[in-house]
Amino acid sequence: MPPLLLVSVIAPDEVEAALEGGADIVDVKNPTEGSLGAATPAVLLAVRARLPPGLPLSAALGDAPLPGTMALAAAGAAACGASYLKLGLRGLARAEDAVALLSAVQEVAHRLQTPPHVVAVAYADAERSHGFPPAELPAVAARAGLHAVMLDTARKDGVSTFEALGEGAIAGFLASARALGLKTALAGALRLEDLARSARLGVDVVGVRGAACVGGRAGRVSAAKVRELREALGLSVPGSRSLARS
Repeated sequence: MPPLLLVSVIAPDEVEAALEGGADIVDVKNPTEGSLGAATPAVLLAVRARLPPGLPLSAALGDAPLPGTMALAAAGAAACGASYLKLGLRGLARAEDAVALLSAVQEVAHRLQTPPHVVAVAYADAERSHGFPPAELPAVAARAGLHAVMLDTARKDGVSTFEALGEGAIAGFLASARALGLKTALAGALRLEDLARSARLGVDVVGVRGAACVGGRAGRVSAAKVRELREALGLSVPGSRSLARS
């Protein structure tokens, strides 16, 4: 089954193009605060209001080694209508600290009336960005009871996840996650030609920002570019699907 296409927007007025192009999941982030920079509640609410009821909203929560802070952020994003919460482990070195952080977020998510899915993110360029080792993330996420794991890049300097980590290491990461019952996602400066590679590796979700925009990551989402990305994934007809595949 082809991956779902997640398109990141930074403002409500980009939602229409993402939907017209056929995004399966609309993600909201604030690039001025980093790779997983969190948007304000006002932006999340405005984006949610523009989405069809059945189309999932994903929210980036950022990187913070403080379990209480991230748990509170998760509760706030879920209250704004987010179905998927992405958080990074930048700044954490020990597996036990990562488990504590992810468990705190998972616990609050589980207590909500409509529990969102928590997605832990590791950076393919961890060695040059002081990130948590990607190979260790699946085991840590499984211990915390999470739904999914993602590979991304911390430094948005044009180096993609494939370039930073290599296809063999990515394949190993995905296999480890699947063996533990986790869903998988791949992002990080992915280019059009990287999407077919991602699909061959069997990833569940492919996330893009720059490749979906005219003018790159700092530009604006283009419906035509989103359609091109869908076609590269083998999804020629736009449509909405859910990440949850139980």
